Amino acid sequence: MRSLHRRTFVLGGLAIAGTALTGASAFAAAPYPFKLGVASGDPESDSVVLWTRLAPTPLNADGQGGMADADVVVDWQVSTSSSFSTLAASGSVTARYADAHSVHVIAGGLAADADYYYRFRAQGHLSPVGRTRTAPAPTTFGRDLVMAFASCSNWQAGYFTAYRRLAEDNPGLVLHLGDYIYEGGATAGSVREHVGAEIVSLADYRRRYALYKSDPDLQAAHAAAPWLVVPDDHEVENNYATNVRADSSPALTAAQWIARRTAAYQAYYENMPLRPASTPNGNSIPLYRRIRWGKLATFHMLDTRQFRDDQACGDGWKVCADADLPARSLTGAAQEAWLLDGLAQHHSTWDVLGQQVFFARQFDAAGAASMDSWDGYRGSRARIQQGWRDRAVRNPLVLTGDVHKSWANELKADYANPNSATIGTELVCTSISSGGDGSATTTVPNVATNPHLKFYSDRRGYVRTTISQAQVRADFRAVGAVTEHGAAVSTLRSYVIQDGLPGLQQV
Repeated sequence: MRSLHRRTFVLGGLAIAGTALTGASAFAAAPYPFKLGVASGDPESDSVVLWTRLAPTPLNADGQGGMADADVVVDWQVSTSSSFSTLAASGSVTARYADAHSVHVIAGGLAADADYYYRFRAQGHLSPVGRTRTAPAPTTFGRDLVMAFASCSNWQAGYFTAYRRLAEDNPGLVLHLGDYIYEGGATAGSVREHVGAEIVSLADYRRRYALYKSDPDLQAAHAAAPWLVVPDDHEVENNYATNVRADSSPALTAAQWIARRTAAYQAYYENMPLRPASTPNGNSIPLYRRIRWGKLATFHMLDTRQFRDDQACGDGWKVCADADLPARSLTGAAQEAWLLDGLAQHHSTWDVLGQQVFFARQFDAAGAASMDSWDGYRGSRARIQQGWRDRAVRNPLVLTGDVHKSWANELKADYANPNSATIGTELVCTSISSGGDGSATTTVPNVATNPHLKFYSDRRGYVRTTISQAQVRADFRAVGAVTEHGAAVSTLRSYVIQDGLPGLQQV
């Protein structure tokens, strides 16, 4: 006897089915292990990372997802067809117990600027099918790119409907700019509660990722397109800066804090579609990196947590003279030099900085600003802005997460002078769920103090961009509510950034 095992994954109305004939005894031997879905990421012109993690019972307290203390062979396939009638690449990889049975496959030998489907097989079971895409060849522009970016998905604050709507937009690439998980313990009365107390150990972090990755809307977004990911603070602990904690709860010794960071970075790598170059090294993880999208765009993915100076004046919103000290850095000297070197290469029409915290100046009426943002590191921001001007960067575009609000900002040569040159553009995505439903307001806060801030929204959602040689179009997409599942999405505002003309033109 042979039995048919069918897994169907729906992406934006397209049903993609992976079907395999497997002996019934194989299914009886092991439970279904692909409950955390599949993902792809860090695409190049001839390869892409494929990810999955075996976890038949994802929320087990030991963080191992119900897997035995043994390594498991996982087969993988890539095809240009959702039926997998012909294969473009295939192979086997070992899912190791020591890595929580996560796998990172480099699927190579692929055609440039091409769409592919992929899937895995393990223990007699077939995974859901994901869709991915390679970058254009370095000497070509390729097709126009629909790229969506998002951040800040707090399980307890609401449902991840915005991830589902993002998947239904059929992007070619997704950027996630941090706060993929939140570290806090279960809060009674939340829309849906975390499992367990605040996470500290490796088992804790693994189980928290498993909880988030069990969400079908998040799985849909991962399966829709390759992702470029960078973390912010909540993947470790709120508002930490290098080795400095922002709070004292839970109480940790210095050694316990280092162990917590080490665990957090290991779990992040295990659960993200990252290349081996991003494998953690103890208490650090190499994450800032550059991804070429042919001649169309270069994505400079930044890390604004591991190398920053401690927040000035004790953090928070402050009027703080120390924020102006030239030596203070948000990126650290090595990353800053790496960024400016990359901007000087002029590989692409658009130089996109994928990063975490608010970049443009944002003062309140009293002159206070967030010490956790670039306003707390004004010398660092000034060096980077002057650096791209000195290097004649044609189209600098900063993408930001973190603040749970949508913003569209013009970057100024001198923020104290509203008439100074506009030298770049910043697009800020709101949260997926953090902050709850929000409100319908679009009144820009403190606009008299900050006339370069052009758009604001307090709804949850993401930003959808369409990148072409001539322009970038940005659509600020929002769902009506996250406290109830399944809300519709709408476009609140659209802007165009023209090639060679920094700043925002409302559509």
